[in-house]
Amino acid sequence: MIRRPRFQAETLVELLRRRRIADMAALKTALGTSVDMTVFRKLREIDYLTSYSHRGGFYALRETATFDPQGLWEWRGVRFSQFGSLLDTAAQSVLRSRQGYRAAELAEELGVSVKDALRQLVARRRLSREEIGGLYLYLAADPEKRRDQKRHREAALAADAEAQPPGETPEAPNEVRAALLLFYSLLDEQQRRLFAGLESLRLGRGGDRRISALLRLDPHTVGRGRKALAAWDLQVDRVRRPGGGRPRLEKKLPK
Repeated sequence: MIRRPRFQAETLVELLRRRRIADMAALKTALGTSVDMTVFRKLREIDYLTSYSHRGGFYALRETATFDPQGLWEWRGVRFSQFGSLLDTAAQSVLRSRQGYRAAELAEELGVSVKDALRQLVARRRLSREEIGGLYLYLAADPEKRRDQKRHREAALAADAEAQPPGETPEAPNEVRAALLLFYSLLDEQQRRLFAGLESLRLGRGGDRRISALLRLDPHTVGRGRKALAAWDLQVDRVRRPGGGRPRLEKKLPK
């Protein structure tokens, strides 16, 4: 009599095909085990991905991932990369870029904080870091590639400076800043987010970072407004989506 294995990797494949992604708790439930190592042993039998967001707490099949040209894939707010971990994804993003990345730019691209990852990559000499235009720029460790990235970045900065109207700096003049902040203060929550997204679209690359600094917003909030405008995902009759905001007063009071 042939004894059938108690735990089968095909069980995880079926779950991930059905749900696209799952965390460790869901994988253990599917296998009928309470031991993490049992899940990891079965995962090694299949071609799977680990998320680079959410502290690597989600899993997916490589066959079901739909990567964009940057090698990234997002499903319900969980982010995956064809390069693997956040450390490797950040390294590959910088190496493949034409003019390197500032930390805020790369965080906007990947949708997660990258400061610690970039610091580790520089410490391990997988990337280099130089101050250009008053901010740190992360570049390839290879000298030739690094020089090429610096040249393109400096050319882009020069082009931005030339595009400014006479007498203005790359940052908004005081009168414009004051007017923007006054107008922004008169808007409700959704309108503020959309206004920030609109200004970011107008500025182009790096707009999320610049507008977040101007309006003192989280860059992800600016990005949400920009994406909502691009997708026409607007709530025209309310400030928040259903279920948003503070709980109703009667729910907070004891009966």
